[in-house]
Formats: sequence, structure tokens, C-alpha cells
Amino acid sequence: MTDMVQSAAAPSVTRVSDAYRWAQLAIGVGAMVMIANYQYGWTFFVPDIQKTFGWDRASIQWAFTLFVLFETWLVPIEGWFVDKYGPRIVVLVGGVLCAIGWAINAQATTLNGYYLGMIIAGIGAGGVYGTCVGNALKWFPDKRGLAAGITAAGFGAGSALTVAPIQAMIKDSGFQATFLYFGLGQGIIICILAFFLLSPKAGQVPNVVANANLLQTRRNYQPTEVLRQPIFWLMYFMFVIVGAGGLMVTANLKPIAADWKVDNVPVTLMAVTMTAVTFAATIDRVLNGLTRPFFGWISDMIGRENTMFIAFGMEGFGIWMLYLWGHDPIWFVLLSGFVFFAWGEIYSLFPSTCTDTFGAKFATTNAGLLYTAKGTAALLVPIANYMQQSSGTWDSVFIIAAGANILASLLAIAVLKPWRKVVVAKSTV
Repeated sequence: MTDMVQSAAAPSVTRVSDAYRWAQLAIGVGAMVMIANYQYGWTFFVPDIQKTFGWDRASIQWAFTLFVLFETWLVPIEGWFVDKYGPRIVVLVGGVLCAIGWAINAQATTLNGYYLGMIIAGIGAGGVYGTCVGNALKWFPDKRGLAAGITAAGFGAGSALTVAPIQAMIKDSGFQATFLYFGLGQGIIICILAFFLLSPKAGQVPNVVANANLLQTRRNYQPTEVLRQPIFWLMYFMFVIVGAGGLMVTANLKPIAADWKVDNVPVTLMAVTMTAVTFAATIDRVLNGLTRPFFGWISDMIGRENTMFIAFGMEGFGIWMLYLWGHDPIWFVLLSGFVFFAWGEIYSLFPSTCTDTFGAKFATTNAGLLYTAKGTAALLVPIANYMQQSSGTWDSVFIIAAGANILASLLAIAVLKPWRKVVVAKSTV
């Protein structure tokens, strides 16, 4: 009888299997794959929009900037909804907004029309992105870098398989039809996946992993507390200066290739032949995806800041070499791939560092606050276009981007690492 009473009083929530956790991660990755084209597919539409309407490139690229701003700056609000009501409703609404956004683009005949379409798509994509990364951080406190990296990889590499189909459809059916059918298809799949997403309950996941290289707090900071922590703003600044270079290349890959006259040059690598820009875009997206779990996994072992030092240094070197050698079509393909490999890891390293520093309870909101740095970085993309238009070359843009990455690399090891050690040591349960 006593055993029965004790059994009834025992907590009903028990650890879930690793298979269950990985299934939740896989659903999140699937949703991330579906929002990837809203950002990474945009560059293929820009030349046709410019040709059809005659607007200058910098004006068109404001649509990309607005997309990233609304994708990122509303994530803390969406994260609050997730932390309070669970992931399902936010991802469902996100899928609907993504579909509506590109449907508007399909009908737009003014710049404001494209701005509106990309704002709505950005709100939707941000809801999906923030939810899925936050969910990964909660389900995997023992493999935080790897889980965030795998989830972010869905966004980074998710558009790789559709690089050629999107370009082919733009060529055969026009960019308006491509906006419509890809927008609707991706939005519908996101809505279906939303119904299978769940957040972990207390006791369902392992405790925070103990690792001498990983500084992890035992305290859960409220979002309002996080904003008052100076170390948060150091991470924010680093995110902005690293993020800006990658976003500039993402938004302008095809225009840069066209300006350097390598866009339509056939390139053969590993017995595969494509035009330089198609080859570069495909490899970029694959490597931009692979880098996220790779560097996330590395950071779980050697520490976040040590990994940042290596990756950001590689990025600075890669951007500099692309500037020097990118006028050759083969080097354009290879070095743009290297740049994306060294850039994409920010989307696994920063969320996991944020959660290590400020706790898992409000992980979606707090990581969302830091993710708004991507939106701030996007404001620099039109500035890069104006710099290029005024000078007629991309020289200054590449030099500034390379220098910014080297600065972030040094800040990670010389400032962030010792400072975070002090902050975590002071935090209490």
C-alpha cells in the first residue's frame, strides 16, 4: 500500500528517450529548410526585378534588408510567446505569413509592394527560426552547440537543393510565378510541421553538461536582466560586425559575380559543370549549413570563445582572399564557399553562448534578443551597395568586412572569454 502511495506521489514527468529528442530536432530542421529560400533565394530574383522595372539595385536590396530586420527584431516577442504558449502556434502563424509574403511579391509592381511582401515574409520566417533554435537549446542542454548548429544548418543549407530549380523556374516561367509557387509550397509544409513541435517539460531532458571548457551558468536570467548585462552588448556588437559581411555576400552574390564578369562562366569541379554563380550558390549553401553543426560540435568540446577566434579569423582571411582572387571563376566558387563556411557558424555559436551565459528557462527570448543583431547587421547591406555604386568597385566593402571579422576574432579570445568567466562565476542558482 505504501509503495502505491509513493508511486502515486512520484513525479509523472520522466526523461524522454534520445530518439524522441532527436525527432523534435528533426522537425525543427525541416521547418528551417522551408524558410531558407526566403533569405538565400532572394539574390536570384534581383536581376530580373531590376530588368523588369528599371529600379537601381540599392533600392531593390532594401527589400532584403527589411526582410532581415523583421525576421530578427521581432524574434524576442515571438520567443516570449513560445516560452509562454509553446512552439506550435508561433510556427503555424509563421508558415502562413511566409506564404502570404511571397504571394505579395508575385503581384508587386512597386518597390513598396516588394518591401511589404518581404516584411511579412520576414515576420513569418523569424517566428519559425527563433522558435526552432530556442527549442533545440531547450531539448539539448548536454549538446547545446551541436543542437543549435544542426537546427541552424537547416536554414543555412536548406536552399542548396533549390538553387538550380529556382533559377530554372525564373528563366522558364518568370520570377513572379516562382515567387508564388515556392512561397505557397514552403509555407504549407511549415504549417504541417508546426503541429508536431513540442517544448520539453521539466525533468524530460538531461541536466546541463559539466565541462571545464564550457562556462555554463546555473542561474536563469530574465530577458529584462539580460539587457542590463554589458557582456550581452559585447556579444551583440561581435554578432553585428561578423554578420554584416556574410549578409552582404548573401544579398549580392549574383551582382558581385556579374560585376566581376564571372557569373555565366562555366566552371567544372569534381566532374560537375555549372556556371560560376550557380556553382558558388550551391556550394555556399551546403557549406553554410555544414559549418553550423561542425563548429557547434567543436565549441561543445573546446569552448565557445576559442571556436569563435578560429572561425572569425578564417572568415576575415576568406573575405580578403575572395577580394584578391575572386575575379577568376574557379577561385570565385571556391573562396565564396570558404567565406560561407567560416560565416554560418555565428548562428550556432552565439545562441549557445547566450544560453550558457544566461540560462535555459528563457532561452528562446534571450537568444532572440541577441539574434536581433542580424537585423542590425542587415542595415549595413544597402550601405555596401551605395559604397559600390559611388566608387564603381567592391574594394572598400571587402576590406572593411575582412577587418571587422579579424576584430571580432580578437575580441572573442581577449575580451569575451575572460569576461564571461567572471560573469558565470558570479551567477548563483
